[in-house]
Amino acid sequence: MRITFMGTPDFALPTLDALVEAGHDVVAAYTQPPRPAGRGKAPRPSPVQLRAETLGIPVHSPKSLRNPEAQADFAALQPEVAVVVAYGLILPRPILDVPALGCINVHGSLLPRWRGAAPIQRAILAGDPVTGITIMRMAEGLDTGPMLATARVPVEDKTSGALFAELAEVGAHLLVEVLADHQHWRPEDQDELGANYAAKIDKAETRLDWTKPAELLEREVRAFAPVPGAWFELDGERIKVLGAHVVASNAAPGTVVDDQLTVACGEAALRPAIVQRAGRPAMPAADFLRGRSIPQGTVLR
Repeated sequence: MRITFMGTPDFALPTLDALVEAGHDVVAAYTQPPRPAGRGKAPRPSPVQLRAETLGIPVHSPKSLRNPEAQADFAALQPEVAVVVAYGLILPRPILDVPALGCINVHGSLLPRWRGAAPIQRAILAGDPVTGITIMRMAEGLDTGPMLATARVPVEDKTSGALFAELAEVGAHLLVEVLADHQHWRPEDQDELGANYAAKIDKAETRLDWTKPAELLEREVRAFAPVPGAWFELDGERIKVLGAHVVASNAAPGTVVDDQLTVACGEAALRPAIVQRAGRPAMPAADFLRGRSIPQGTVLR
């Protein structure tokens, strides 16, 4: 099929690779413009741009698709279908109407459970036992279009980083299967009663509040790992927690209850397993404590 690909982060790469490997004609890759990054704030191309250039696919990075010039450029490509994976720009009606088979989205949730920017993190935070991938035909609303296929993936004790990687691969394979069967699509409307908005993660959410139950904080640790990272403050320094376990305790919230950095919470306690200091690599909590003792009875705020 003649395809225009639209995506930006690493999550989109397996789908782009799978389309090429399946023999589809990817005539262009649309992605977000390069953004300042690193210490020098030099413009850094998106992962999709770098992969597309390696594959010899022409790259387009308009700041918006709402102006007539950008819409004319897109229409001139004459795609049979546009495949969209975490692109990051709203597709207006003139764009949605161009491909003969529509714009098909690979979404990291079992719609309509989580619509929006952070479905994987929100699934972990909510304690969902299962999440997955939905292949959907895009409409003008936010992740509201009819569904073409789904695949379920257990959440278990995975971090968002692990789920991102797993769902990206599942979505790539499912999308290729859906395109191969396009003559037999049976779109299914979403049930609006089950819809939730997966808001973008706010940095204010990432500070660990020891008055919350430890079970909830453990989910926050997994949802925010590896980035942006859940954290607590110790002597004015932010310490990220990238892995943790729930253990029994009835001490006052914020109190360090042993020599393993176990911190009492509103219910039970949280024992960090992997931590990271600013500008340092992640390390086991035991290694961190060998260089920085935190006595039992210390109260963290």
